Amino acid sequence: MPLAASVRAHRFALAIVLAGLVVAVAASGAFVWPTAGPPAAPSVGPDPAGSAVPPPAGSPVLIGAGDICVTGSVADARATAALIVARPDDVVFTAGDNSNDTGTAAQYSDCFDRTWGAFKDRIRPVPGNHDYLTAGAGPYYSYFGAAAGPAGKGYYSYDLANNWHVLALNAICSEVGGCGVGSPEETFLRADLAANAGKHVVAIWHIPAFSSGGAHGNDPAYTAWWQDLYAADAEIVIDGHDHDYERFTPQSPSGQADVNGIREFVVGTGGAGQRGFGTIRANSKVRHSGTFGVLELTLGAQSYSWRFLPVAGGTFSDAGVQATHG
Repeated sequence: MPLAASVRAHRFALAIVLAGLVVAVAASGAFVWPTAGPPAAPSVGPDPAGSAVPPPAGSPVLIGAGDICVTGSVADARATAALIVARPDDVVFTAGDNSNDTGTAAQYSDCFDRTWGAFKDRIRPVPGNHDYLTAGAGPYYSYFGAAAGPAGKGYYSYDLANNWHVLALNAICSEVGGCGVGSPEETFLRADLAANAGKHVVAIWHIPAFSSGGAHGNDPAYTAWWQDLYAADAEIVIDGHDHDYERFTPQSPSGQADVNGIREFVVGTGGAGQRGFGTIRANSKVRHSGTFGVLELTLGAQSYSWRFLPVAGGTFSDAGVQATHG
């Protein structure tokens, strides 16, 4: 037999033997077909980012972060402050833990004021749990004054151009009579949303309802707020608390992907030490830890855009554009 024909014959015979072996082992229940790598991550549903026309030049800009100043690493807060100093026309938010130590007057003077204090006159803050480690967050309210809203409450709202409305909320529920349905703050939230119906809404508070952060993660204490905001067609929620950056696709209060839902950003990147991730939540679209920076939102009449701006030397970034709900 010619050599080529002999090789083909031997290969055919070997294939028959192997096929019989596979069938026999499979029948015994001991054989499992190998997979082609790990299973794909579950889909988080549609994300309309990038489908809108970017806001025009001259639109209002909201910029900031949470988890900002630690006295042992003032340089990190100074680096994020430099990003905001370079944008003197932007409105500045904080997402809580302005003092990421214990919120003392000395820490506000020696850390926050020496960094983000450079633009104190345009900061619209919210408190965090670390700010309340000093009784009643007294130094927080003293430092920011009227800009922090009514002393002892810490929740308020304000308007920006292009029909945008911003709610600054106090997530430290135990200090303000709770956060559930019928609580003073939730009653304020519902009334404020009703009085500003038809506006594009951003809500900012410290502790996220949804988060993949390994230190904290999801917190259901804010479900009533999400339900109120969703019913009012709110656009954006901004939080801190977990020291990382995370962007979610728009979702419902129950955590279902929803093109008419609310997009949440976790921006705990203001200068306190970064942490890793734990359980990855449904609808988490972008996650990063290890880079300090700020979130910049440009607010148009029919769309908004976002950019994560890293500190000097940082390489991570995230950007997109989204049409408003109506």
